[in-house]
Amino acid sequence: MSTPSGSSTRWVVDPRDPRAPPRDVWESLSPAERAAIIDALPSDPGWEVAPPEGDDHYEAADGARKALRRFFGKSGRRAYVGTNLSVYYPNERVFAPDLLVVLDVDPRPRAKWVVAAEGRGLDFALEIHVAGDWRKDFVANVERYARLGIPEYFAFNLRTGVLVGHRLAAGGGHEMLSPGPSGFASEILGLELFVEGDRVRFFHAGARLPELDELVGRLESAMSETLGRLGALERELEEERAARDAERAARDAAEQRVAELERQLAERKKP
Repeated sequence: MSTPSGSSTRWVVDPRDPRAPPRDVWESLSPAERAAIIDALPSDPGWEVAPPEGDDHYEAADGARKALRRFFGKSGRRAYVGTNLSVYYPNERVFAPDLLVVLDVDPRPRAKWVVAAEGRGLDFALEIHVAGDWRKDFVANVERYARLGIPEYFAFNLRTGVLVGHRLAAGGGHEMLSPGPSGFASEILGLELFVEGDRVRFFHAGARLPELDELVGRLESAMSETLGRLGALERELEEERAARDAERAARDAAEQRVAELERQLAERKKP
């Protein structure tokens, strides 16, 4: 694991078990030493953080991330929403939740989340279980995330459709949440969580937050409808032009006929 050092950098990051320093060590470091440690903490620590488990796993996490980013962006509330981002609590083993949310912070892109540097820990975490030992997500992480002080933690079994929620209790530890008619209420996000197929969906005021592919589908449908209306209008305008042209041609022909008749009449009246 990462250990204190007697060198000018008083914390050495062990690549086999990379960790951020304890709080007391962090507070004793200079800004340059802190920056060096942040740079040394890997954004992809290899076997310490499991990669997404196939397309279903990736799309479930990424769809939720984009839906929440759009929601917070439209609401005007600053929030960072990430997926599979390496998180470093002080002197803790690195982990990377499938979905994480930190409220009231700059939503800029990040390569890692170092709690001491950010000044904030996670507010919300969601793990999506696909294969392997289910106890990691449904038992071990419940205890670990409670110990780290993460206010809300949800675990979703993508294969069975089971979603469970936990909230940090006043006396410590996570208490299991009971779902209501509209799913689980997240006090942190101000949203409801509901399972729909192989996805965890978020609802606000009874309306489902759309995912990106749904928004694209709506835009494509709206564009197709708009193009259809434009095509109909163009056809109507063309028909109207054709009618006006026919009317003008008929009027010109009538005027020419009248002029011809007048000419013939004038010819006959000549002595």
